[in-house]
Amino acid sequence: MKNILLIAFCLFVHVVAAQAPTETYPVDPASAEQAGVPKGEVLKFTFDQSKIFPGTWREYWVYVPAQYKADKPACVYVNQDGIQWNAPVVFDNLIHKNEMPVTIGVFVMHGRVKAANPAEANDRFNRSFEFDGLGDAYAKFILDEILPEVEKQKTSDGRAIRLSKSGNDRAIGGSSSGAVCAFTAAWERPDAFTRVYSAIGTYVGLRGADRYPILVRKYEPKPIRIYMQDGANDLNIYAGDWWMANQTMLRALTFAGYEVTHQWGEGGHNGKQGTALFPEAMRFLWKGWPEAVKSGASQNQVLSTILLPGEEWKLVGEGYKFTEGPTANQAGEVFYQDIPNSKTYKVGADGKPVIVNEDSQNASGTEFDKNGNRLEVAKKSLSIARYDAQNKKQDIVKEISGNDLTISASGNIYVTSPDGKEKPSIIYLIKPSGEKVIADQGILYANGAALSPDQTLLYVTESTSHWVWSYQIKPDGTLTNKQKFGWLHVRDTEENAWADGITCDRDGRIYVATRAGIQVLDQTGRVNSILPTPNGAASNVAFGGKDFDILYVTANDKVYCRKLKAKGANNWDVPNKPDAPKL
Repeated sequence: MKNILLIAFCLFVHVVAAQAPTETYPVDPASAEQAGVPKGEVLKFTFDQSKIFPGTWREYWVYVPAQYKADKPACVYVNQDGIQWNAPVVFDNLIHKNEMPVTIGVFVMHGRVKAANPAEANDRFNRSFEFDGLGDAYAKFILDEILPEVEKQKTSDGRAIRLSKSGNDRAIGGSSSGAVCAFTAAWERPDAFTRVYSAIGTYVGLRGADRYPILVRKYEPKPIRIYMQDGANDLNIYAGDWWMANQTMLRALTFAGYEVTHQWGEGGHNGKQGTALFPEAMRFLWKGWPEAVKSGASQNQVLSTILLPGEEWKLVGEGYKFTEGPTANQAGEVFYQDIPNSKTYKVGADGKPVIVNEDSQNASGTEFDKNGNRLEVAKKSLSIARYDAQNKKQDIVKEISGNDLTISASGNIYVTSPDGKEKPSIIYLIKPSGEKVIADQGILYANGAALSPDQTLLYVTESTSHWVWSYQIKPDGTLTNKQKFGWLHVRDTEENAWADGITCDRDGRIYVATRAGIQVLDQTGRVNSILPTPNGAASNVAFGGKDFDILYVTANDKVYCRKLKAKGANNWDVPNKPDAPKL
């Protein structure tokens, strides 16, 4: 029996080996040393002082071209897994022929935590943790730790090493997990990296990179240029099919309007084709430099429906401690809160914020009723305060620990009242008569609240999960048919989306402020698109402006706005029924 198994195994290995193609690729002239081409130097260092990946030790190499002069910061190429692709020779030749700018290469190995006794234990290898995971940790590691460390070094002839801080002057690349790591760094920090080389990229289910094709389709496009390579005989294992995943990723990038090119081959999970293509990839990534890499036009229908070409985020105000509660009155004037500083701001006709209340009692949620009164959830006084047109205050509801609120045209007020992340929240209904009713209990950290344009549904965000809840509103204002409804994307660094403020436009789309950006859902609760903010933060969202077509976002210490094609659904308006959703 053992002999039969051995023969079967040998036959299997022989068949697999026979099926694997012989990989031969033409050698690009830039991959070979050439006479008369000035040679740069390669310096080797170690780094073991990381605070982002504590306890890790690693080697890294720095390539400095012969043409580099210390009086001007150089462009940068970062590569995972150390020196690959015969890169120093390629850089020598391409820089000499002006096919890429003067570029310093930084080639970084993954970290490892060394075993106390190597004879008895293995090191802890950090490669998959650092490379395969989503999130901005590795980008921070390169930007905040490795590149500053590189700039502490000098060339052998004493030149200081100066690196450009512009994302347009920076490229990053790698193979396999190093490739997805490169893409992640640019995806998270397009302000720091705009050019990506991805060879046999690991866009599969090792640590969540299989989400990328969907995220790429939904996010507003970022200014990134990508060169991709893979082979038809790449891996097909427990985590996924590399060959199919790379093709899916390419289709997503193309759909989303990215400047991307690719070379597919028949090879396996190795660096042979990637090495052969490296010079071509560098020419593509650096073409036209110093012209900036630009964002493309996505085929995402919702993005094209709501975004206006050329209209970007604009800074409204900054320097706050934590902003919340944006809302607009009937004139489209926008108000918001700086909760810790207990101040209420109004955006003036000139677009600049002014203080309208020096002591808001740490107000958070804010909304206007149909009579033009401003209602605020006053945290410090445990009340719902109402301010008339002359800014005269009256507490209309007391002894209520609220967070956010929304008001229907009929005068019913819904207030979310969370009690931490583990205890059930309460949703209060405050009737026009002043009667306070518990409308619901149970959501963990109920946060933002908004009405559908027809005011038959109440949406409430749950900040401990990836859900937006939906309730049907009965004629008497009470709630029924509670359901988990809107499904939100979650960042890799959290177990919840941290959904906060929420609003709707007149077509029924739902805008939710989350840590991933403003997630835009259709009427069936599906995220169709995601709008990241400039500082990566979002606590609440509202429409304002005289036509209610400017989206305002409170974002920690800043407030942004952006003009859209869509218009907000105002609660004081006569409820309107949007077109039926496409199912």
